[in-house]
Parts: sequence; C-alpha cells; structure tokens
Amino acid sequence: MTVKSNRIESIDILRGLVMIIMALDHVRDYTNFGYLYVDPTNMDTTTPMLFFTRWITHFCAPIFVFLAGTSAFLYGTKQASKKNLAKFLFTRGLWLVFIELTFVNFAWTFDIGLGLHIFQVIWAIGICMMLLAGLIYLHKKLLLILGLVILFGHNLLDGITMQGNDPLSLLWYFTHQQGFPSFNNGETVFFIAYPFLPWLGIMILGYCFGYFYQKGFDVKVRKKWLLYFGLGAIALFISIRFINTYGNLTPWSEQKDGIYTFMSFLNTTKYPPSLLYTLMTLGPAMLFLYAIESVKNWLTNILVVIGRVPFFYYILHLYVIHLIGLIGIAILGENWKEFILTPQRFTSGFLADKGFDLWVTYVVWIIVVVLLYPLCKMYMTYKANNKDKWWLSYL
Repeated sequence: MTVKSNRIESIDILRGLVMIIMALDHVRDYTNFGYLYVDPTNMDTTTPMLFFTRWITHFCAPIFVFLAGTSAFLYGTKQASKKNLAKFLFTRGLWLVFIELTFVNFAWTFDIGLGLHIFQVIWAIGICMMLLAGLIYLHKKLLLILGLVILFGHNLLDGITMQGNDPLSLLWYFTHQQGFPSFNNGETVFFIAYPFLPWLGIMILGYCFGYFYQKGFDVKVRKKWLLYFGLGAIALFISIRFINTYGNLTPWSEQKDGIYTFMSFLNTTKYPPSLLYTLMTLGPAMLFLYAIESVKNWLTNILVVIGRVPFFYYILHLYVIHLIGLIGIAILGENWKEFILTPQRFTSGFLADKGFDLWVTYVVWIIVVVLLYPLCKMYMTYKANNKDKWWLSYL
C-alpha cells in the first residue's frame, strides 16, 4: 500500500538510517562479550572492529536530536501561532521524560521496581523540547546565536566537576556532567548519561536548520548550504582536533600503530557530546542530506518507513533486544535473572566477563531490524490514515 505524505523524505531517510544503526549499538550491549560493561573506545583493550562498531553508532544520537529540532520547526509552520507550537513542545517534552523514566527504563532493565533510573536520549529530547517551548519566542537570529554559543562554548565548562548526591551536584549532573549518584544504600541509582545542555544546543541548531526545509524553499539553494555546512563542519573537526587543545574532554595521542592512532583521533566524547563529537557526526549528516535529496529506490523506501515512526521503533526495539539478551544469557548457561538489571545487579558487574563474539551481534542486529520493519510499516500506515487522532502526534 502506498502512503501519501507531505513529509520531507530525505529527512525521514536519514532518521531511518540512524535508527537502524542505533539498534546495532544496543544489540551489542545485550549480546557482545562484556555486555554493558566493556568500553569499545578504550585504546588499551579494544580492537578496530569493535571500535568502529561503536564509532558508527555515534552518529545516531546527535542526528536524532538535531532532526527533532528540525521537525519542531516544520511542525510550527503548520500551526496558527507560536503559542500552539510552544504548547505542543512542552507537553510532548514532558511526555517523553515520563516515557523515559517508565517504559524506556523498564525496557533497559526489566526491573519492575525501577530502582535504576537511566536518563538517556529520550529524556534529553524531552527536557530540550520543554526548554525550546520558551526559546522559540526569541528572535530567530538570537536563537541561532544561542545554539552556536552552546555548541562552541560548552566545553569551557568541562573543568567544573561535582561529586556526591547533594542538590547542587545533581543539578550539575543533569546539566553538563555525566553522573552516577546512588541513594538509599544503593537501592536507588541515577545514571545520568545525557546531561541536557549540549543537547539543547544541538536541538536549537536543528530547529534553526528547519528554515532550509520550509515549503517552497529552493532545492538548489538548500543543497548548496548543505554542502557548505557538511564540508565546513568536517574541516572544523579535523582542524580543531589536530590542534588538540579544545573541544573534547580527552586529547588524542599517538598509539602503537597508525590504525590505533587514527582511532584515537576519532575517539571523541559523547557523554556529554563535545564540540568535536558534534562536528564529527553532524558534518557527514549534512553531506548525506545533500546526496540523498532526490534519490528514491527500494532501500530509501525501507528507510522512510522506519524514519516516519522513530519513537515506535525505538521503544519496540529495546524490548526485543533485551528479551533476546535474556535468551542469550540462558544459552550461555547462566541464570537469566542476571539480565533483570536491579541496581545491585547492574553495579555488581557480573556480566562483565560473559557474552558472545561480535559476529553474533551483527547477526542478531539484522534479525531485529527485519522483525521490526513490518510492524513499523503497519504503524506508519495507521498513522497516515488516522491523522485526525491528535494523540498520534505524541507517539
């Protein structure tokens, strides 16, 4: 069945691609040796295959957050007033924070007690949307400047670090420093993986970027700017990274051979996303949008399906992957309950020396995507045929 839509296919194609790639990282978390505890970017222990399996997935979160801002702008062009857009952004953002701390957290842990509170990408998008609801009233040039200041300046805050679980430390963890505070003698644990400030800068810039995708905007002009943005971001990344003094928590260094030195050069900080991490990922994204503008084939048709229902895909894929993880740990002869990640089990590190070879991860990844595609297609069709249902815009 052909679904008619006014959506911009190139954006959906890019979003669909990063959603598929994202699943690879999450499958790795629940299948590969070491599970959630191994750092694939540790130059002392990683391999090139493991490193680049992790590195390619770095593109997912910043592109997803950036395009969430773009989608907010485009949604706003269909509203009668900014007040309507602000109301939608705030309520949807609040909804996403709730979903993160309930349905998404349960998908990650399978712990009915929800003792482990994980603040990841859905929380970051939610809180940034809530803040963007107020920021859209700024003049567009001032909003653009604010986004650029956050992007290029937030690494100046890297030297400010907190410890403990006092209110000021918690506020800083949520704002700019990854944190892992615990409460009630370890019964309750916060894992704040996505401090919101850098992500807010990315979402603001994505919102401003929506200007280039307004209805009637000249495609040739848009492609010209996409090329400028893409090449410019990559050039900035290489230049600033080579200087090795700013834009990332850790510098690169010469390693035991050329490939590992190259890996060190690419090994930028995601938690929180550094300037160099953002340039490294969004630059190629712009070039992809430039190249895919008018491409349409069987592959882009598949990507569009997933790109139009990213939230549905995200929630569903977490549950499927965790369930596969339970089966996998049982196959290894271990107690499947070890994959019910209560705070005690998560902090014990029991799974750190368990798991499968990396090739198994790739096989499972393909299976997961194939399983989810028809479900995504059915849901996409349902959404397209029920545009009168307001609540679908929140799913």
